[in-house]
Amino acid sequence: MNIGIDIDNVISNFDEVLKKEFLEHDKVLRNTGIVDENLYITEGMFDWSKEEINSFYYPNIERIAKSLIPINGSKEYIDKLKSEGHFIYIITGRDNGEYSNPIEMTKEWLNKYNIYYDKLIFNDSKDKNSKVIVCIENDIDVMIDDSSKICKSCLDNGITALLMDKPCNRNVNITRVKNWEDIYNFISNYKDERLNVILDTDTYNECDDQFALAYMIKNQEIFNIEAITVAPYSHKERNETVISGREKSYNEILKICNWLNFDTKNKVFKGAEDYFCNGYDETNDAVNKIIEVALKNNKTYILGIGAITNIALAVKKEPKIIDKIEVIWLGGNELGYKDNLEYNFRQDIEAVKIVFDSKVRLTILPCKEVISKLRIDINTLKENIENKSELCDYLIDRFYNDGYHGIQEERTIWDISVIAYMINKNWFKKEVISCPNIKNDSSYELTNDNHRINMIIDIDRDKIYENLFENLGEL
Repeated sequence: MNIGIDIDNVISNFDEVLKKEFLEHDKVLRNTGIVDENLYITEGMFDWSKEEINSFYYPNIERIAKSLIPINGSKEYIDKLKSEGHFIYIITGRDNGEYSNPIEMTKEWLNKYNIYYDKLIFNDSKDKNSKVIVCIENDIDVMIDDSSKICKSCLDNGITALLMDKPCNRNVNITRVKNWEDIYNFISNYKDERLNVILDTDTYNECDDQFALAYMIKNQEIFNIEAITVAPYSHKERNETVISGREKSYNEILKICNWLNFDTKNKVFKGAEDYFCNGYDETNDAVNKIIEVALKNNKTYILGIGAITNIALAVKKEPKIIDKIEVIWLGGNELGYKDNLEYNFRQDIEAVKIVFDSKVRLTILPCKEVISKLRIDINTLKENIENKSELCDYLIDRFYNDGYHGIQEERTIWDISVIAYMINKNWFKKEVISCPNIKNDSSYELTNDNHRINMIIDIDRDKIYENLFENLGEL
């Protein structure tokens, strides 16, 4: 798990020291003392004017920051979390103009008290969105902060937030912690929770969906598989309609699940019978299930490895799910590529536009130049999974001849990328970008002010295949 930790008031005793300093200086000013304990120190706790606050705060804040000590238990529990395999990201808002050299000052303080971190990141505490952008960029699972605004911004972007309790932030309904024992207990319980997922798949279309489905089922210690929904696909030149392809995909799902002893009762649902671009706008079993699952869970990941039609239908039919889901979709090409006439994208561009415009949390895994790095040959497959199981031998056969694209000894097993991303995001490099517009020729038009989405820009191919083979090879 990637854990983001603020410094002041989470690791250091910032408010405790600042309050003492204000109390001492208050005796010099007018000796009124604290007038409202529920307001923040610089925002009404004392009856000082704004000018009086600034004239004391800014000349003294660096001295005060250097005098801080760690909160009781902070170092010990950070060490314990690290020893249990978590990654520690210290994310501080000290790059806000208040310190002459915040980086060196902070590093010296952390080294002085031997506070462990894997990565130290600075941002401006005066910009409530800058920290959440950092959290998104670094795949932070849990952010611990004393700012209710920052915690709310994290929650709004699908990041779990823990609010360090203090009187001035008790007017919000956010999970709060009072000490490091509370933090540790929350994370210890949180790490055992599985991810609620729905796989939206055109399973019979090639061979890669079968690999992805098996890969997901093999990782049920990570995934709580809520549903498997059939995404549309068709091949005009082979007389494969959406409906005939849907039936083949449905039966293929049952076959893979049966090999893996996965109970399909109330789990597999047929989806769209046509595309948005053809005027299709009907509810179906897959869409109903996506909506049902999304509404009942706090968070559900929709893993899309086909045309995005079912997902677009769901967010259009029930907009309430937009804040409760995150879509991870294999589709389109690299951001700067000349077009997006890749199969998943081009089948239903109207559906893509609906999902993009919905402002749903979205991660795109582009095909050309990115996921295309997952190209592999049949001999490597045989070396790693042949004769491991009946399923493995079937996957090899499908790889060699998927029934649509002829015999091939080399292919890209595209769809495993989405499952691998959910298993370990450290195998992927991403950029957080302003959601692009889709031009008439299907290419992306870059923007600056749209909502943010994640765009994968590189992958660790070897780590992904190593993990895939390890999972598929298990009996």
